[in-house]
Amino acid sequence: MKNKSTIILLTLSVLLFASCVRKNTESLSYSISNDLKEITKSDTLRVATMYGSTSYFLFRDELMGFDYEMAENLANYLHLNLEFSIATSENEMTQWLQENKVDLVAYNVTATKELKRNFSFVLPQSDSYQVLVQNMGVNALSDVTELAGKSVYVKENSIFYDRLHALNDEIGGTINIVLADDSLSNDDLIDMVAEHKINYTLAYHNVALLHKSYSSSLDCHMSVGFDQHNGWLIRKRSRNLRTAIERWEKLPVTEQIQSVLFNKYWEKSPYFALREAKIPKGAISPYDRLFKKYAPSINWDWRLLAALAFHESRFDPTDESWAGAVGLMQLMPRTALKFGLDRTTVYDPEMNIEASVQYIKSLNLAFRQIENKNERIKFILAAYNSGPAHVLDAMALASKFGKNPHVWFNQVEYFLLKKNDPDFYNDPVVKYGYFHGKETVKYVQSTLATYEKYQTRK
Repeated sequence: MKNKSTIILLTLSVLLFASCVRKNTESLSYSISNDLKEITKSDTLRVATMYGSTSYFLFRDELMGFDYEMAENLANYLHLNLEFSIATSENEMTQWLQENKVDLVAYNVTATKELKRNFSFVLPQSDSYQVLVQNMGVNALSDVTELAGKSVYVKENSIFYDRLHALNDEIGGTINIVLADDSLSNDDLIDMVAEHKINYTLAYHNVALLHKSYSSSLDCHMSVGFDQHNGWLIRKRSRNLRTAIERWEKLPVTEQIQSVLFNKYWEKSPYFALREAKIPKGAISPYDRLFKKYAPSINWDWRLLAALAFHESRFDPTDESWAGAVGLMQLMPRTALKFGLDRTTVYDPEMNIEASVQYIKSLNLAFRQIENKNERIKFILAAYNSGPAHVLDAMALASKFGKNPHVWFNQVEYFLLKKNDPDFYNDPVVKYGYFHGKETVKYVQSTLATYEKYQTRK
């Protein structure tokens, strides 16, 4: 009787255990098979990214970035809305993904053993290798052994930190590894080298070259590593989402879009390309007559309008920038459409100038609180280059920190440059996030200098 009871209990235990295993397996299977269904049910693809020179940024009031545009295309393919969450570090992005706060990390994340163990990589991008970022000069390093005794800034728990530690072991542990704040991006550290705030950091060669296109003093020739894989991240259990992304990746139209966007964000400089225009003898430009015709409607000296055109397109009416700005006055597509231009008329010099003047009128209205006309012109030039959003952010910062929000040089200009610093672009008064303000600051200075030069002409 005792043996019979024991057998019954054992049988019940086995059946109960099998039932639990089956339920757990069914639960896991349900989670795996329904990962994409749950996203579809929510009608939204939740994406994490970071502000950066190629990932996500606001330019002339339009969101841009390789990762932003590719994620937008993926969401359209899946017939989903797109919801972006902007992180301050890669660790924060992966944590959000792990905690199911986002479905996808759309950022150029480097594949490490730990990440590959916890996540799946999708949309692989071009491999690159790590280099030392420094400034050019006779004291520039040319061999890793010369890093002995030097201070190199990297973020903790990053791929650059791991590589620097390995290098340190190779040369005898004499590199001073300085841990940068986790809120700083790799772009931020490269900028700090260009600005001579720090001497050295590590970066991927393709990213360093992009920065070098507008900070010519940077040196990124010294390799410190081998080619490494990278891409976007999803959770390992999101198998159906992965399958859908892999199908989307292989579509000819996706491959074409990816190629176009890679060229747009990685290969072309974000600054205007030098163009030559035939300028009649004694004239400022081939379009002096048109500048003289339309400048009075905004109460500008026509030579100032000509200076703006020169720094926008070098007087080339067929010019198209890396960001999609078109024509003599480099109007963004949305702005051109707003003022009545289409894909054909936007290249017409007179129609482009006329629409540009209408846009300047709207900017003049946006900054009407700046009573001094000469000061207001500086703000209009800055907004023409970057869009008014970032300029308004810089004005808000100036006001908060006791500077004059209606004065450009050394006041609002200073805070526009600070918009690539997380301590500032994460400030509550900032509404439009990260911005690399160097181009805009240089643009205002250069345009005014050209105008001053033009004033010496009749």
